[in-house]
Amino acid sequence: MSWLHETLVGFDLETTGTDTAESRIVTAALVEAKRGEVVRERDWLADPGVPIPAEATAIHGIGTERAAAEGRPAAEVADEVAEALCGYWRAGIQVVVFNASFDLSLLSAELRRYRLPSLDQRLGGAPIGPVLDPLTVDRAVDKYRKGSRTLQSACAVYGVELADAHRAGSDALAALRVGLALGRKFSAEVGGVDPAELHRRQVGWYADWAGGLQEWLRRGKEPEAVVDGGWPLRTTADATAG
Repeated sequence: MSWLHETLVGFDLETTGTDTAESRIVTAALVEAKRGEVVRERDWLADPGVPIPAEATAIHGIGTERAAAEGRPAAEVADEVAEALCGYWRAGIQVVVFNASFDLSLLSAELRRYRLPSLDQRLGGAPIGPVLDPLTVDRAVDKYRKGSRTLQSACAVYGVELADAHRAGSDALAALRVGLALGRKFSAEVGGVDPAELHRRQVGWYADWAGGLQEWLRRGKEPEAVVDGGWPLRTTADATAG
């Protein structure tokens, strides 16, 4: 049976910024769904322990004072989120993360910051996954489509409703539904592929995209540009959102 009919989990973080090494978790969500219908949602609000920049608050609506007053300690949140994620992977459940290399790399940095077990360690040395990244898949299977590749844009292209954008739970569910839409539209490349094989394909697709972007940047005004091609975790700790 195709993974399109199985339980999927959407994952999203809202953060203090876009640097995966330095930014902190503000909110997190894990949304379980079957055929796109929500079965369970878990949400976290963290006190990141640092001021939340105004530009980040303008996006997700959480300011420093609220996070400090209502949020739980950042280390507890990072630990719980990581353990919940790994619980799904241990069960063989596919986790859908839009721009996975950002969210998973930032979570990994938080685990290092608080000296908590890494994702790999929690999985007993097994590789992370399976992960479905609708951004990586969309870039690969509809390579020449013009326009932006944001979650909002993908929702518009694939007919997915995104209410309350930049709330972690809303974004996680929207990403999951975009993933399903991609699977239905591109059955041979996506929907009809075993999750483990689809994960492996995305490793190559992301590396190809990163290599192409790096080449394009180097031909222009950034001759020394380096685009990290690691997926679902970046290979450099200081990479920024892409």
